[in-house]
Amino acid sequence: MSAELVWRRGLERALTLLRLGGLVVAVVDAGFLTTYPDGPWRTAGFVVTAITAAGAIAIGVVARRDLDLPALRVLGSLAFAFDFAVVTAYVLIYQFEPGAPIRQLLVFVVAEGAVRYAMRGAVGSSLAALVALSVGEAFRAQHFGERHFVADHVVFPGLVLFLTGMILGWLVRSLRKESARSDGRAAEAELLRDRIGRRADLLDATNRCARALASSLDLELAFAAFARELGALLPFDRVALILAQERGDPRVLAVAGAGADTMPPGSTFHPTALMRRALDGETIYREDMRDGRNPEEDDLLQAGLHSRVLAPLALGPIPIGVLAVARREPDAFATDEIELATLLARVVANAVQNIRAYGAEKATADELRRLSTLRADFVSLVSHELRSPMAAVIGAARTLHERWRELRPDQREAFLDLIADETQRLADLIGDVLDTSRIEAGTFSYAFAPLDFAELVRETAAAGQVAQDEVTLRVEVATALPLVRGDGARLRQVVGNLLDNAVKYSPAGSVVSVAVEAEGDSVLLTVTDQGQGIPPEHHALIFEKFGRTKIGGAKPGTGLGLFIARSIAEAHGGTLEVGSEPGAGAVFELRLPVAVALPNALS
Repeated sequence: MSAELVWRRGLERALTLLRLGGLVVAVVDAGFLTTYPDGPWRTAGFVVTAITAAGAIAIGVVARRDLDLPALRVLGSLAFAFDFAVVTAYVLIYQFEPGAPIRQLLVFVVAEGAVRYAMRGAVGSSLAALVALSVGEAFRAQHFGERHFVADHVVFPGLVLFLTGMILGWLVRSLRKESARSDGRAAEAELLRDRIGRRADLLDATNRCARALASSLDLELAFAAFARELGALLPFDRVALILAQERGDPRVLAVAGAGADTMPPGSTFHPTALMRRALDGETIYREDMRDGRNPEEDDLLQAGLHSRVLAPLALGPIPIGVLAVARREPDAFATDEIELATLLARVVANAVQNIRAYGAEKATADELRRLSTLRADFVSLVSHELRSPMAAVIGAARTLHERWRELRPDQREAFLDLIADETQRLADLIGDVLDTSRIEAGTFSYAFAPLDFAELVRETAAAGQVAQDEVTLRVEVATALPLVRGDGARLRQVVGNLLDNAVKYSPAGSVVSVAVEAEGDSVLLTVTDQGQGIPPEHHALIFEKFGRTKIGGAKPGTGLGLFIARSIAEAHGGTLEVGSEPGAGAVFELRLPVAVALPNALS
């Protein structure tokens, strides 16, 4: 309900009481206290009094209803006109009483005009009262001829009425201005209170989002809680946390909503100029991503997203990432929502940093735990690998020492061959350990020179075939292969390792296929066995130090061969990869650049 409506209702009801009070005085005066001269004056007085009574009652009844503001304004104008007409009628009728202060009744209508309409009402009602005084004085001079028209009876009362009206009008206008000013300040205070309350609610909701993100060091649980709180605070169709990397492209920490599978957690992407600005600490608003300015947004468009806000995650002045909030509708974010996203990003930056630090520490701890396990396994393996040949060497040596004369020459040769084989096995084991140490220290030396890699493979395969007779090595070498530039001894070590592993994990009577061919600007060696295969999740493990898979049964070895082989391949500018599925054998591919494509490497 407006202040003017309340004021007008109160004014009409108060004036109704004043009319009824004046009506009582008029009835008593007109009926009992006034001596009328001959003529229609008594009748006129009673008629005006009756009209006054009827009008006052009617106006009072209407004023008590719950009228709206326009109706109250109309009622006020009619009531003012009625009051002025009644007072003017009384002034005219009772001019027959010489010296009676009947003209002073006009001060009430002047006051009413000033109260209703401020200065306009004061001036208008004063001028109307001056006219009424003039008419009354002329009426008196015409019908009651004791005196002629006296100007002082008009000018002086009129001046008093005018001054009275002006004072009242000025007071009413000042009061209305102060009331309007106070109402404005009250409305402003209420608006500020609402804004402060909304700010407080937003800050509380923002803090809830931050607490939700910090509620758990498990990223999946924490981000799920954060997304729930954020949906109530800042509705979204997709939200993502993107972290800046000290080295490399930005990484997606977490994502939820539409198109989450297009850029899953952990994925990286090459940042555009727009993303770089956000990572530098600037809030970016993309009203409509359909303009095609940023290729990275194509996946978002395919997911039905058209607008997004990129707010920097800032720890003080240092941005560590970006909070990306997207919606399906174009230009869907209001200015206060963009400010809210910026504030939210700053508030949750600490929680994101804690999760990132925890993730890094956890990854380090897991890696240390894994390395510790591998090291323990290595110690166990090396101990076993050392114990077996040492036991064989010691046993054979003691037998030869104690029973030399009893043994036949062929038996002596057998024991000596056993000692030689086991000693070579020990030397190979120690050599692998030393090679691994040199690779890690960066002191593994190479002697690069042009060489015929096809011939190297043939020789190595022939030696491997002679060394065993359970598995057939089938070699296919393409003609006119280009030379490679490399270290022959090191590459022979790689090829020998691949062939030994293929033979070791192949069943007796099977065939290991060895193929060498040119492919583009490189030479490709493929070794295919018919073993039990390697699960995809173990493909990376077998190339790590001490990494061994349990598939296919326990086989002797330290788990260093493939690590050394890949390191040698990469030192030559090549690659060593595996393709395998359980039960389908394994295919190892060694790719080496041809001699003209290799840079001059120094040993």
